Amino acid sequence: MNDDLVPMRTHSTLHTPHRPAKFSAKLLLVFCTVALNAACTDRMEDTDDRWGQSGELIAMSGGEGGARYACATCHGARGEGNGYDAPRLSGLPVGYLQKQMEDYAAGLRPHDVMRDVARFLDSHERVRVAQHYAALPARAMRPATQDTVDPATPALYAATCQHCHGAQGVGTVNGPPLNAQPAFYLAQQLQDWQLSKRRNDGGHEMLKVAQELDAVQVRQLSLYLAQIPLRPALQDR
Repeated sequence: MNDDLVPMRTHSTLHTPHRPAKFSAKLLLVFCTVALNAACTDRMEDTDDRWGQSGELIAMSGGEGGARYACATCHGARGEGNGYDAPRLSGLPVGYLQKQMEDYAAGLRPHDVMRDVARFLDSHERVRVAQHYAALPARAMRPATQDTVDPATPALYAATCQHCHGAQGVGTVNGPPLNAQPAFYLAQQLQDWQLSKRRNDGGHEMLKVAQELDAVQVRQLSLYLAQIPLRPALQDR
């Protein structure tokens, strides 16, 4: 063999150039992307949970239903109602408010819009909304009408309604407050009871009472209650 020939290098002696900078940059980019995605996901989940627990936000935004189904659209930003067909909610007993939403969702209390509002919320969200309005100071719109109340109406109320709804409609453990609610709204509810369209009370007492009233008495009771000032509502229901 010719001694002038340079020996060939074996495979084990070959040297591959090392490129640590480029490889490290790619690895760092992948790591940062994964970490950022995880952080954003955690932040979004925390935010969603936090806001999801707010009855106020649900009432103002409508939850899954959107602004069209926001409670504040009809009942006012502070739960004062609209003085006509949307009742005041602020300061009402939490148990009463929760039951009404459950009954709307179940179809026991008829109202197309309120049925959809209630069904867009789950049972936990209904509880949070009820707690929100119950905790607000009681407020009401000024009565839309100041029509004269017949002098005999207070006695009619005492004989037919006071046992459950309390003196001057302030509510008891057996019935919600009715004072300072809109007269039109109250009359509509009595008419729904008369026609058995509404049937969400225990023992159907309201059905029996309402069907004993004539149209004039329904109007007079509604006017009487609408013009009674607000009183603190009982909160143990």
